[in-house]
Amino acid sequence: MFSNDAILGFLFISLICVGLMGNLVLFMLYIDTFLTQSCLKKPIDVIFIHLTLVNILTILFKLIPDVMSLFGERYFLDDVGCKATLYIYRVTRGLSICTTAFLSVFQAITINPLNSKWAWLRSKLSMCIYPSFLFFWVINLLIYIHIIETVRARNNFTFAGPGYYTVHCQTSQLEHHNSMAFLNAMVIRDLLFVSLMMWSSIYVVTLLYKHHQRAQHVHNLSLSPQSSPEIKATHTILLLVGCFVFFYCLNDFIAFYLFYLPKKNPEMERITAIISSCYPFLCPFVLMKNKLSKLTSFLSRMTIIFSQRTFSR
Repeated sequence: MFSNDAILGFLFISLICVGLMGNLVLFMLYIDTFLTQSCLKKPIDVIFIHLTLVNILTILFKLIPDVMSLFGERYFLDDVGCKATLYIYRVTRGLSICTTAFLSVFQAITINPLNSKWAWLRSKLSMCIYPSFLFFWVINLLIYIHIIETVRARNNFTFAGPGYYTVHCQTSQLEHHNSMAFLNAMVIRDLLFVSLMMWSSIYVVTLLYKHHQRAQHVHNLSLSPQSSPEIKATHTILLLVGCFVFFYCLNDFIAFYLFYLPKKNPEMERITAIISSCYPFLCPFVLMKNKLSKLTSFLSRMTIIFSQRTFSR
């Protein structure tokens, strides 16, 4: 019989393998579009590329240390390793909420009618992408500097008081004003970007409802100028935002509970690891839903190229 740790370890390995495969395939698909089919590339594809990279980093720096600990390597990280892995994981998780919110707002503006008061933003969207990415990186790198100052490797299994805690890392005892400033920065960021997500999602649902009403009025959906790709992409992004909000809020609720829990529980930390990996794990498969034909074509071409190189040897 397998132990609970071994079963969890195999579950984490499955999440890593499938999640990485999905995100890497999607990343390669977008890169292939940029390099070989430049006429088909869209500005929003850059946001998808950034999101897949963030997902890959989140999966790697969250789940691999947990897998190592589940198979008995509890002290394989020193202080520097703990600071690096936890810092990169928290930064990429922060980038995930920023990028998803930006994606939602971007799509809401993209499908706006030409006579909308937001229509003037369309022409400026492409110019905002890279500055927005820079802002997201800077703000998250600054917020989590606190981790570099306080995190250290665990040398025993007893830890009490507020602070970060994983199977392999923990924070030193925090001063109250420092921990409150750190938590306030995270809460403000989360509220801001979740609010943007919710506003843009409600706005998009309103637009889709009006679009549906107009389509019913003329009894022919194909007469609508924004019927197929934009509407399908919007449905996908709404699904993506819904998944993100659910898993992110659930994970934050458990994380804040664990942060202030007097006696830390390793099993609860493993549950948060699974929950925090659900969004980067599911994200590529949600996005692939509307790209099945492109994905099939891409994989066929890759298979042919690989076969030709193999036989040429």
